[in-house]
This record gives sequence, C-alpha cells and structure tokens, in this order.
Amino acid sequence: MSFRDIIKNSVYESLGGGTNLTASNIVLIIAIACLIGVYIFMVYKLTSKSAFYSRDLNVTMAGLPLVIAAIMVAMQSNLLVSLGMVGALSIVRFRNAVKNPLDLLYIFWSVSAGIIVGVGLYVLAFVLCIIMTILLLVLEMVPNAKAPDLLVLRGPETEMDYEKLESVLKSAGRYHREKSRTIKNGETELIIEVRPSDKEALLAGLSDAKMFSLINCISHDGESRI
Repeated sequence: MSFRDIIKNSVYESLGGGTNLTASNIVLIIAIACLIGVYIFMVYKLTSKSAFYSRDLNVTMAGLPLVIAAIMVAMQSNLLVSLGMVGALSIVRFRNAVKNPLDLLYIFWSVSAGIIVGVGLYVLAFVLCIIMTILLLVLEMVPNAKAPDLLVLRGPETEMDYEKLESVLKSAGRYHREKSRTIKNGETELIIEVRPSDKEALLAGLSDAKMFSLINCISHDGESRI
C-alpha cells in the first residue's frame, strides 16, 4: 500500500467514521439536557414578569438544550454530518420579535447549556445553571429607582399663567421639568415631569388655579408594557 492510499483511507475514515460515544453516553447526554431544559423552564417561570411571560417561549427554551445537545452529538460522529448541519442551520431565519430583552439572556443560556452538555462538560453545565440562578435572583432583589410622574395639563391659551403654575409646582414638588408644550386651536397642552412630595396637594393646587380643562397625572415604572 502506497503513502497516497494511506492518506486516502485516513481521510475517508475521518469523513465517515463514527464517534467514541457509546449508547449509554448518548442517553446520559440527552437525559442531562432534558433536566437542564426543565430547570431553565422553572427558573424562567418563577422570575419572569407576568406582563412579559410567554409559555410558548418558555417551552421553546426548555427544548433548546435537548435539540442543541443532539446536534452536537451528531456533529461529533461524522464530519459530513457536521458540514451538512452547518449548511442547513445557516439558511434558517428567525423573525419572531422578543418582547423583553431579558428573554435573550435565557435563550443564550439554553443554547449554551445544550452545547456544553453535547460535548460532555456536565459539571460546567451545572455550574452555569447555579451561577445564572444566583445572579438572576440577586439582580431581581435590587430595587429600581422610582420613575418621575408625568403631568398632562390642557387648557385655553389665554388663561395660562405660567408664573402661577411654576409656584404651584414648586410648593408641592421636589423636582419638575417641562417636557413638551403644544399650542393648537387656541388650546395649550403641557407635559411636565414631576417628583411630587405630596401628590394630592399638587393636584389640588392645579385644580384651584382654574386654568386647566384637563389635569392628568401618569405614574409609570419606566418599562414598556404590552
């Protein structure tokens, strides 16, 4: 047998040869991937805010470690399968909008866990789950700074007394800043950002000023709710 034949045989075996993984190892990989998927499902369900929670997304993230781990096992078994997987996955496009940016963290967690389990690094996968859980719980306990309130005031332009309005805002609020002023068809609309020390006193003072046909105080937490 010539040197060229030896090279051809070695290349052929590398392309079509099997993996060293036994059936028990493959079953273990799949079982651990399922376990981590269920774990991620429970953590996401417990920590996700009700306004953003999606059961379909949660089920998807629970199944991702299993699918990714199976792909990693297949890619280790055959170089041709690996190239086929890369080609197939490269043409896949996902266009589902993510409502909460925090969901991206869970998606990458699921994908990373599947890859780590698929290559047999079980300890790293469990350590990742523990650290991620602790990090999420600790950050969840960090209080958010209260966002300022928004005052929406509307009234006739001719009756607007900005000095009196300034006096009312200073007497009942710690901070105020005008965000928008719109004048249309003889009517003025003001949007003012305020941090009132006494909201009831502020609203009563604005009502007693007899300048506005509409007084609307909006409280929000700085997050977009859909």
